[in-house]
Amino acid sequence: MIELTLPALAEAPLPFVARLRTRRQDDAHRDDAFLCDEDDAGVTFAGAHGLLAIDGMASAALDGDVVLVQPDGGRVERLLRAGSPHNTLLVTERCDQLCVMCSQPPKKTHIDRFALLEQACLLAEADSVIGISGGEPTLYKGQLLSLIERIVAARPDLAFHVLTNGQHFEAADVARLRNPLFAHVLWGIPLYARDPGLHDLIVGKTGAFARLEQSLAHLVMSGARIELRTVLVQDNLAELPALARYVTTRLRFLHAWSIMQLEHVGFARNRWAQLYVNHSRDFAPIAAALDHAKLHGMPARLFNFPRCTVPEQYRYLAAASISDWKRRYVETCGSCREREACTGFFEWHPDAATAGVHPL
Repeated sequence: MIELTLPALAEAPLPFVARLRTRRQDDAHRDDAFLCDEDDAGVTFAGAHGLLAIDGMASAALDGDVVLVQPDGGRVERLLRAGSPHNTLLVTERCDQLCVMCSQPPKKTHIDRFALLEQACLLAEADSVIGISGGEPTLYKGQLLSLIERIVAARPDLAFHVLTNGQHFEAADVARLRNPLFAHVLWGIPLYARDPGLHDLIVGKTGAFARLEQSLAHLVMSGARIELRTVLVQDNLAELPALARYVTTRLRFLHAWSIMQLEHVGFARNRWAQLYVNHSRDFAPIAAALDHAKLHGMPARLFNFPRCTVPEQYRYLAAASISDWKRRYVETCGSCREREACTGFFEWHPDAATAGVHPL
């Protein structure tokens, strides 16, 4: 697993953002920190905020990374890793839903890092797509939209993929979201079932389905691009074909529909036996949903589904969706000719749930 947080010491007393560089380059920025020393224990950089010593990593692995330095905590967060397509910024850990499978269980407290995250985005590599996640980012909708507006105005080469529960968009947002700046945003929104009661049960919030429908209406009025996300659990497996019919009749404006396998972390860790679906044993409901989506021209994809566990005719839909920093392959994947195109497994996926994996 790639480490995203590293122990560090900094001269500066307050948090700051820096881009780490092993040598000066043509696009030098005032927030760059340059390598000044390296040994077996780690590396030392120097920049506008003074010296920064990072343990446990070689300079070559950090070159170009945009980091958030937290002197009080004695650590740096690698917010934007150079060369990675899987950079996601956590804007809050608060959330107003309590999904049964939540991979990032919410907290009641919120630390406002918007200014620092904006500063980091302005240092991003050219043409980057930056993920924004939570918690629920739109609990701070005003700050979030302002952040996107300012960054895209300054860096029109950047784009964002924002994960949101879709509970907070209102009619008053439509005019603002029609700004062409928001054409740089893809909104990733979860919907788990066509039945309102089942969706509300899964997200732990009464009325969530109805409120989501309202938000989707506002978003489509604004011309927003929307990716619908459906995490597979035992409760919604049989309902997938009905959800496919709903998606293809009521939500034809979607950019894509992603059906996602469960992640063994957060709330799902202790509920694994009640939630996890072994799709290699019962793929029929998933196949029916995919067939219906294809028949009606709805782009559907499979996220977090290892390719060898998917019937051959649907294998092309299984995207390499797991972020590089938390992806692993099991031993038998070593000789697989499709490994590079395969999502593999989450680092914390139970070994017992990899039974049946075989090289293609």
